Amino acid sequence: MVWHKDFYVGAGIGGNAKAVKWKILHNVRQWDVYVIALGSVPGNLLDIIPAWELRQRYYPKEDLVVVGVDKGYDNALDLAGEIVLDVYRKTGDFKVRDHFLGKRLEGPGKEVVWES
Repeated sequence: MVWHKDFYVGAGIGGNAKAVKWKILHNVRQWDVYVIALGSVPGNLLDIIPAWELRQRYYPKEDLVVVGVDKGYDNALDLAGEIVLDVYRKTGDFKVRDHFLGKRLEGPGKEVVWES
């Protein structure tokens, strides 16, 4: 699991973004926190995943790219909508994956630069 350097933080999280991220990375139980990740299936813009689900041993986290986090499912839905709307405003299309992965390409090998 990688976290986008400029991941969105919902109002439900407030100033606790670093603590929430640390808890998710260290499998600390958080029942009402949701992670917003780039779509795992072609055609999906974003996935909304409960943080408790990520604690499962065999959850496929390797290719997960987190672009947002919020507390409460309704808030996570609102944040996902805000993310898609921001991408549309900036690019004029709904290519969310291309936007997030493309804006961090750097260097001669065009490797993606992430903050973990």
